[in-house]
Amino acid sequence: MSHSSKQSPVLRSVEAANFEALLEHLSVQLGVDAHTYDETGAFPKDNFKLLHDHGLVAFTVPKALGGGGASLAQARKAISAIAKGEPSTALILVMQYLQHARLQENPNWPEALRLRVAHDAVHDGALINALRVEPELGTPARGGLPATVARRTPEGWWISGRKIYSTGSHGLTWFSVWARSDDEDPLVGAWLVHKDTPGIQIIEDWDHLGMRATCSHEVAFDNVLVPLDHAVSVSRWSTPQPELDSDGFLWMSVLLASVYDGVAQAARDWLVSWLEARKPSNLGASLSTLARFQETVGHIDTLLYANRSLLDAAAEGHSPPGNAAQLKYLVTGNAIRAVELAIEASGNPGLSRQNPLQRHYRDVLCSRVHTPQNDAVLRDVGRAVFAQRQSNEHS
Repeated sequence: MSHSSKQSPVLRSVEAANFEALLEHLSVQLGVDAHTYDETGAFPKDNFKLLHDHGLVAFTVPKALGGGGASLAQARKAISAIAKGEPSTALILVMQYLQHARLQENPNWPEALRLRVAHDAVHDGALINALRVEPELGTPARGGLPATVARRTPEGWWISGRKIYSTGSHGLTWFSVWARSDDEDPLVGAWLVHKDTPGIQIIEDWDHLGMRATCSHEVAFDNVLVPLDHAVSVSRWSTPQPELDSDGFLWMSVLLASVYDGVAQAARDWLVSWLEARKPSNLGASLSTLARFQETVGHIDTLLYANRSLLDAAAEGHSPPGNAAQLKYLVTGNAIRAVELAIEASGNPGLSRQNPLQRHYRDVLCSRVHTPQNDAVLRDVGRAVFAQRQSNEHS
């Protein structure tokens, strides 16, 4: 047996010639129970076991550590296929991919913790996500200090605070908790907390319109003790360090947008099948023979073609990382419009609870809440336009 096959199923799956066929198969398999997860809001545990069995949970862990060593283009293909089947699973996996994509290059993390988190993902399918949003502050992307406090003592850090919209909560092994120390000039950043540490409570308050199985519940930390070296990525408030560089931001934008593009692809496929199957007695043929519906499908496919072009170009390094926010804005906007067109074309059947189109519509609308949000994207682009003109005038 080769060294790679001993390590993990990741390499066997990823290096197989039929990787895209595997993704298509997984997409269909995940789609079978998608309606159930939408109805119950339960964590999709079986989905992650399936993905782990095929090496996709540790897909962006480096090959040297037994992972897939996936590029952005490979990770995008996986997320797109998984989202087409069950998007809540895909969104949780996006967070996993983002955390692991460059973790081993992060000099702020102690090496032992980096290796442990990677090992857990490869061998146990362990998930990690950043817990950042707070009830009082909202999203940290808008600025401000977290209310979650880590108090330094000789025995370790005592962490107390509350985090909302904690995607994947019930399925996470590791929480990367955004907090501040109790110093006069506080340390701000991420503290690593294992799920089994005493003092953690998951408050099941996630009851959203869409993406219901993400289990984005509130997580409360009440004097949770972690070792001193678990302040894994912190910097002084007076000299903050950006958490994401341009490449990290590009990964986030491409993978998040791919989730909702996958939802739109699923909506498109349902509409096409429905138009072919629906044969009104007064028409004597399927609705797919009517020019009106052919035009609608053509409109949807053109929007999805634009998405595919934008996402592939960005993932393959053919568009500037500086345009990542605009990519997210355009792709998610096209995805929402594509599903809206499918709803308009199908009428009552599209809004029926027994059909998946209404679920796709509820899911795709959630694309608007992710950072960066539309107003911030357009404001920053506009500012850059005027800043460039002023720079030209003074040069």
